[in-house]
Amino acid sequence: MSRMLCRWLGMALLLAGMAGFVEPTLLGMHLAPIHNVILIVSGGLAVSLGFLGSGEAMKGFSLACGAFYALLGFLGFGAPGFVAGLIGHVGDASAVALRPDNLVHLALGGLLLFGAVADLTTRVDPNPHLP
Repeated sequence: MSRMLCRWLGMALLLAGMAGFVEPTLLGMHLAPIHNVILIVSGGLAVSLGFLGSGEAMKGFSLACGAFYALLGFLGFGAPGFVAGLIGHVGDASAVALRPDNLVHLALGGLLLFGAVADLTTRVDPNPHLP
């Protein structure tokens, strides 16, 4: 599950980060240059691990990156000024203004954490060809 999520979400993050340089208000988000760089770096790591990483590396990345994005989403509602500073947003730093960013961060975090936990709870048969 983590492998598939890393590949697809990584590609989405890469595309969103690159598109943010052209359209900084894509989908109502606040895609400042630093925010775009964070999206591109995390997307690049996700894609790399999705195609080349070990299962343990992907699980670790999914847990760490999922926790980061989920925390960022929750903080965006509780401490929007702090999150606005992290993502380089200037202007209205209220939770209402950052709602699109916060919801996307929560969704990303939730998906990555779900994938990591699903992989942790999935047992692999060490001898799949034996009766």
